Amino acid sequence: MAKITVDFERCKGCALCTTACPKKIVAMNQEKRNRKGYYPAYCTDESSCIGCAMCAMMCPDCAITVEK
Repeated sequence: MAKITVDFERCKGCALCTTACPKKIVAMNQEKRNRKGYYPAYCTDESSCIGCAMCAMMCPDCAITVEK
């Protein structure tokens, strides 16, 4: 099982990771903002993650890491 970690303070909320995820388990947090004022990404269901790291590859700010 893979684990997705998002650096909330580094994320700029561009949502590229949400479109790249084949399982559609990455979403934008609509309740909590980071210090820069952006809504960061988060994983909605880690048990469904296949560890493909597409979300991390698409992230222009390198805010996502995937551990297998």
